[in-house]
Amino acid sequence: MKIIIAGAGEVGFHLAKLLSYESQDITLIDTDKESLAYADTHLDIRVLRGDATSISILQDAKVGTSDLVIGVTSSETTNITLCMLAKQLGCKKTIARISNTEFVDNKELIKFEELGIDELISPEELAATEIQMLLNKSGFNDTYEFEEGKLIMVGVSLLKLAPFVGKAVKEAAQIFPELNFMPIALKRTGTQRTLIPRGDTIFKQGDQVYFITTKEGVDELYKLTGKKNEEIKNVMILGGSKVGSKAARDLCANKFNVKLVEKNKEKSIDLADDLPNALIINGDGRNVELLDEESLESMDAFIAVTGNSETNIMSCLVAKSKNIKKTIALSHSIGIDTLINKKLLAANNIFRHIRKGEVVALMRLNNLNAEILEFVVKPTSKVTGNIIRDLNFPRTATIGGVVRGDKGIIALGDFQILAGDRVVVCCLPEAIPKIEKLFL
Repeated sequence: MKIIIAGAGEVGFHLAKLLSYESQDITLIDTDKESLAYADTHLDIRVLRGDATSISILQDAKVGTSDLVIGVTSSETTNITLCMLAKQLGCKKTIARISNTEFVDNKELIKFEELGIDELISPEELAATEIQMLLNKSGFNDTYEFEEGKLIMVGVSLLKLAPFVGKAVKEAAQIFPELNFMPIALKRTGTQRTLIPRGDTIFKQGDQVYFITTKEGVDELYKLTGKKNEEIKNVMILGGSKVGSKAARDLCANKFNVKLVEKNKEKSIDLADDLPNALIINGDGRNVELLDEESLESMDAFIAVTGNSETNIMSCLVAKSKNIKKTIALSHSIGIDTLINKKLLAANNIFRHIRKGEVVALMRLNNLNAEILEFVVKPTSKVTGNIIRDLNFPRTATIGGVVRGDKGIIALGDFQILAGDRVVVCCLPEAIPKIEKLFL
């Protein structure tokens, strides 16, 4: 694919890096000389310095023959204008990063496709949604829902007392035959290697394991991993950023009790007007005495979403020392339960438009070298009508589950895949080309 990315900031560089690994034809546009020089030195891509909304720059980038234009500059106006111009100049598909979540909320009202924008991506919206899901499943440190929760992915660090620690996947399946979940990825503690579990893979204490399960299987997983789904009601948010205010608004709408701490006085006043159901506190959240005065120890969850990763991580460690049930930090990279990475969330959302086959959802797992893809099975796909065990599936990939109609199914070896099924696959990067061919 020929892809043009406008914006060499965190999201743009991260996307360019991921795509360059796959030998895509990438052109990166930015006005910042240093950012482009760094990208040019470290990545096998073409860089172009200039304004992404300049028609001459876009023509130089050969936008007319491009498959995809992605606008991820810090200016949503630039991103929107770029996409409109690119579509007029012949680009097949456009994606704009925006920060105004109203655009996402009103996609049905405003026909963005008619303006030349095929997809809107809001990292702030994605992060706020992620926070909501994590609080609803507080025992896990990562979670994602497929098809409105018909299948659910959860990540968990195995405790010593978990019943299947020390047992192979096959043994665990025999001991607990009624289990309604499938292990799909695993990383050993202290290593960087990602494994796709097979029948002889042994679960060990401290493993970070990802499972695909159904709504019914979530409770089983809590019991078998030694985790508790603590009730979360009182939430403190550090930082009145776009992520913080969006998360506070969503949580208040779902009847959580929310305290939001913001350092800037004017911003605090504006937040108090915008969020009448939240308690807004003007103060420096790095001040431990302030947090104590605001009854930090009585909170069920602490969420740090300032613009400074170090502040977020350190304040979460303070909260963890007060025995807060759930801590979440917005970070670019830890005693913290969960790190949320906006650039990774945005990249996940954009990446599904680049994959072959009809990919309707994609996510890259935090700190794991694995991807989870959800394919819609076509009548002409090679997998159609086949039993799973008969598929020539790579050992570095596994089928986690299938959504058929309105039901999520944990599909084992004797399951037959049919046209229209939505199949969730977890795989290491080297297996992706082979998997894509099976679902074309």
